[in-house]
Amino acid sequence: MPDTIAGLADEYWQYKLRQSPATAHLLGYHEYDADFDEASREAEARHVAALRDFASRAEALNTAGMTRDERVSREVLLYETTVGADHAESPLAEFDVNHEVGFQTMLPVIVTQFPVLNAEHAADMVRKYRVIGLRIDEMTERFREGRAAGRVAPKLMIERTAEAITSYLGTDPAADRLLNVQVPDDVDEQQFKGELRDAVTDAIRPAMERQRALLLDLVDEGRPNEAVGISNVPGGEDMYRRAVKWHTSTDLTPDEVHQIGLDTIASLNDEYRTLGSEVLGTDDLEQIYSQLRDDPELHFDDGETIRQASEAAMGKAKAAMGDWFGRLPRADCLVKETPTGPLAFYQRPASDGSRPGTFYINTADPTRWGKFEIEAMSYHEGIPGHHLQLAISGELTDIPEFRKHARITAYAEGWGLYTERLADEMGLYSTPLDRIGMLSADSMRAARLVVDTGMHAKGWSRQRAIDYVLENSPLASGTVTGEIDRYIGMPGQALSYMIGRKEIQRIRRDAEQTMGDRFDIKGFHDTVLGSGLLPLPLLARLVREWAVAA
Repeated sequence: MPDTIAGLADEYWQYKLRQSPATAHLLGYHEYDADFDEASREAEARHVAALRDFASRAEALNTAGMTRDERVSREVLLYETTVGADHAESPLAEFDVNHEVGFQTMLPVIVTQFPVLNAEHAADMVRKYRVIGLRIDEMTERFREGRAAGRVAPKLMIERTAEAITSYLGTDPAADRLLNVQVPDDVDEQQFKGELRDAVTDAIRPAMERQRALLLDLVDEGRPNEAVGISNVPGGEDMYRRAVKWHTSTDLTPDEVHQIGLDTIASLNDEYRTLGSEVLGTDDLEQIYSQLRDDPELHFDDGETIRQASEAAMGKAKAAMGDWFGRLPRADCLVKETPTGPLAFYQRPASDGSRPGTFYINTADPTRWGKFEIEAMSYHEGIPGHHLQLAISGELTDIPEFRKHARITAYAEGWGLYTERLADEMGLYSTPLDRIGMLSADSMRAARLVVDTGMHAKGWSRQRAIDYVLENSPLASGTVTGEIDRYIGMPGQALSYMIGRKEIQRIRRDAEQTMGDRFDIKGFHDTVLGSGLLPLPLLARLVREWAVAA
């Protein structure tokens, strides 16, 4: 029987859940609770082959009798499987060692988000922990394969990741952060935590120790700070071009992205000078950056105050969102502190409603956060940013499941950054100083275009990248080094924010020009958010169709 788009879309979604049990669990699907994502070379090869097969079958579908929405589903499926397979063929796992965003950093955060609702789920969590030990060993084996192929992570990343694992292994197993999981009402908490602790002690910690041992053995082979970019490993130039395509959903070259970043940095200068004169009494860029970076009165000194400031910003956004969006999410959004991971990140709600959306703020060093940065960050990660985008997507009832959860970074992060400027239109920033925070966030995202391409395509050293961001933004030194190390470990991902934002802004300008007085901001936002996650060219077409027909 020939494929239909509805059948293929459902089959693809079921495949994605099987292929990533962790994602399935986070979303509230419990069929694979006892498993965790495979990390072996064999699993990677099977995944690429499966994506190629789905792409071939989608390409072969007859579009003549399809509805508009069915054609959209086919296009999204083709994008995810074709571009996704190209990117997945890059052996990034062979040198995926990073102290900022590596597995050892993110796992303790992820496990707190797994919905564990009953005794069966709890039993599966114990099994999952034992499987995680196996998956860590698979990751370690990939590092060995990378060594054999001449693809090794930067020395600094290897050293600091080994240090992080050493620090973790030195903690009391009875107080392991991996024990901070949801406890169902129908299980004995002491027994459940004891079984989890045994699994951590028997499986996860020994696997982490084996990985640490290999990393210590790899240190002397690690790439120097002058060669941190992916172009310094065999096949790295092709890997980066595929990463740029995957993370931007455009055909931009690294050189083009680099120039967009330089131009955007230059365009921010006049805004800084205007607000700097008003708030800081100077229009000198160097002095503005220095005051924002170094004045202790402009920085936090405790994590709870940061969380409270974020909640206050979210409260203002919640009160105002109905004036700018016709479609609103049912799920709530919470704010939580975390001592590890990126500076801020969002976790979408579970599909079964068991967990609200949550954005996390890394408060390990509160002084890294400027008081002027919190509102822009809150609008980006929460409302009207990722929460409206991803909660609404998950609540749509008229599109296939895979489109609700598609992995299209430029759409996701572009929207988040777009809403930082939208918040200014909405009148959400409390003071001119908070508006400077919006500029600071723009500086970081524009600088990412320069330094990510600089390191991975143009041979920049780690220090050159750090110096560039410090010279062209008010970000604190500790924040900058953490950001640069994140980009080193995730080639191309940092490009998605500003490239996506600029394209969404361009799409909006085109709609405004087409519609004139008929332009409706609620209708525009509902169109952008009403079809799930989309590649940017497809989003542009759908908005153009709306603008003509409305």
